[in-house]
Amino acid sequence: MQEQVIQYLKDNREKHLNQLKDFLAIPSISSLSEHHDDVVKAAEWVKDDLVQIGFDKAEVMPSDGKPVVYGEVVKNPNAPTVLIYGHYDVQPVDPVELWDSDPFEATIKDDKLYARGATDDKGQVFMHMKVMEAVLNTVDTPPVNFKVLIEGEEEIGSPTLPKFSEEHQDMLKADMIVVSDSALIERGKPTITYGLRGLAGIQIDVQGAKGDLHSGEYGGGVMNPIHALVKILDSFRDENHNILVDGFYDRIPELSDEERQALAAVPFDEEKLRKELDVPEFAGEEGYSYVERTSVRPTLEINGIYGGFQGEGIKTVLPSQAAAKITCRLVPDQDPEEIVELLTKHVEANKPDGVNVTVTPFDKGKPYVTPFDHPVIQTAAKAYEKVYNEETAYIRGGGSIPIVAELDRILQVPVVLMGFGLPDENLHAPNEHFNLENFDKGMETLAHYWFMLEEVGK
Repeated sequence: MQEQVIQYLKDNREKHLNQLKDFLAIPSISSLSEHHDDVVKAAEWVKDDLVQIGFDKAEVMPSDGKPVVYGEVVKNPNAPTVLIYGHYDVQPVDPVELWDSDPFEATIKDDKLYARGATDDKGQVFMHMKVMEAVLNTVDTPPVNFKVLIEGEEEIGSPTLPKFSEEHQDMLKADMIVVSDSALIERGKPTITYGLRGLAGIQIDVQGAKGDLHSGEYGGGVMNPIHALVKILDSFRDENHNILVDGFYDRIPELSDEERQALAAVPFDEEKLRKELDVPEFAGEEGYSYVERTSVRPTLEINGIYGGFQGEGIKTVLPSQAAAKITCRLVPDQDPEEIVELLTKHVEANKPDGVNVTVTPFDKGKPYVTPFDHPVIQTAAKAYEKVYNEETAYIRGGGSIPIVAELDRILQVPVVLMGFGLPDENLHAPNEHFNLENFDKGMETLAHYWFMLEEVGK
């Protein structure tokens, strides 16, 4: 039956690409208030398409933030129900002068579709919609039941979706969740991201005198906030890149041999990456590979630091303030709330006398992992391999999609991250694009997956 679905997709490819261009033309930038109407317009576009596809239910639902699109089509009571999550909002396009074409007039060049949202995430959401359309138009009894949850705030951290999901748990009830908002590790290599790191961040503000002072008159007698801040920051890690915050590593289980073997099998050219990044050498926690350090181990990074005179030349000032922003990437079973508490206690224990120090938390998200040997993960791998004719790589992403962990917590079903983007597609940057080879192969992969899941359900 999936052959009929795939043929439908091939027969309607041109029509579907034109529809996608219409979707991409909506500047649904969630972070800019002047685009509020565009965000609502994009939500309505998704809802209208679900109605046209043949969903039993499709509506734009209010939340405490941007509207949420929900739809469902339940035609097979004996089949598993899949909840597909994605987002219709996009990043700002600045600096617009670096785009080679209008970011909201989709352009195809060298079999790549250029537009803001092409790969993150409108293009990948659209793929799901068209595969569902193909299934509903070619099969009397679909192999799975479909539910969709498409939000408009992912690019600003999904601040209201957890509450929405809590309030609508019965509506969202499913046997599994599928998310296509990630990438293959390289062209032609099927990739399943079976885990993501969490996030905990703080800002450290150091206040000295009530105003900037003359360094000649007061230097040596008044504590310099930058000196104080440097002392605090230096206390976070040792020379071997181990994090020195008490309790930071306490909850982390050791990796299994099977998982380390799977990560070791991921194709990775360390020297090539080193040259691309133009760094003299890599550095990190001893006893772990580069892939492990950047995916399954926690980190503590200073993301920004400021204080004192920043202009050209020199100004002999003893500054009154200094600050730094720090984020930690977390792994199971670290809790972001607890990590923020540990960071705050560490700052308090290591601050020097002569200054006032405050810690402000921000950006929290829990880590997430589904065992890579779970049947729904293994079935996804088989679907990829049927289309790409390559063995699937299993990775844990170094970044964070906080809503994934929240949906996992609220709905308590496995989450499968099946992405079809590529690392070089400039998401969040000028000239974002989507490789149309993966647009086609991705839809074929999803078509096979739905029918393979029918067998797993039995």
